[in-house]
Amino acid sequence: MAQRVEFSSDGVRCIGYLRSAGAQPAPCVVLCTGFGGTQDTPALTATAADVAAAGYHAVTFDYRSFGESDGEPRQVVSIEGQLADIAAAVERARSLPNVDPARIVLWGTSLGGGHVVVAAARDHRVAAVISQIPFNGFPRRVQGRSAWSTLRLLAVMAEDAGRAKLRWPPRYIPAVGAPGELAVMTGPDVQNAIAGMDSATWRNQAAPRGLIEMMRYRPGDVAHLVTCPVLVCIGTEDAEATPQNAAELAHRAPRGELREYPAGHFDFYSEDLRRAVCADQVAFLRRVSGG
Repeated sequence: MAQRVEFSSDGVRCIGYLRSAGAQPAPCVVLCTGFGGTQDTPALTATAADVAAAGYHAVTFDYRSFGESDGEPRQVVSIEGQLADIAAAVERARSLPNVDPARIVLWGTSLGGGHVVVAAARDHRVAAVISQIPFNGFPRRVQGRSAWSTLRLLAVMAEDAGRAKLRWPPRYIPAVGAPGELAVMTGPDVQNAIAGMDSATWRNQAAPRGLIEMMRYRPGDVAHLVTCPVLVCIGTEDAEATPQNAAELAHRAPRGELREYPAGHFDFYSEDLRRAVCADQVAFLRRVSGG
């Protein structure tokens, strides 16, 4: 049974859930979602449950303006805002009963996989990092997106950024769409992606203003500052977090390790691959942090 926890991040109330490993002091894994993700999506809840079953406390949470957390306007990705939310979640985890505050592990997927590297570069008390299909800058060419589609996306990004300056409501677009559709992420496996994300709070909706911030965001630039062990799990067929960009996090981290899987980005949320990857991640946890 997951226990609800609350914490404040820059004055915004964030909601999370603790899955406990029991009454003995144990490490705690803080799980961070990807772009537009929420903590109740099936793959994230399943991984949190597997981590807890392996003997670790597991904390999931929603970033500001997503899921159960407060924050307006809704469905807006803020890089610095989400990094502040992760730092606040880590501090909340350190205060929880039976959590060993010296053994906090960060786990992140997609955009969250990039975030956890940056968060650990800023907080050297983090004991270990697991970065799954991490964002480390946009690929030069996006599968399923033509030059015309790219121009349309850039135009709506500029429009939404202008709306932000005027304090108008966002100009929302789908987070995941089919090839040729105006969406943040596009690809032929869009229906499988949406099915894998389906939950009570997830919305296939995003404010494109957040992409402007992401254009300048490269977690690999600070990976060399991460002092703890880092496991980076990538897909060799990933068109969103390309293998070249994602692997850079492992190569630049002083204690980085790389594991490759013959899979695309959204395959990591299918149950069979998710379980196999999670087993490797738990083995890494046992090796570097005990439990």
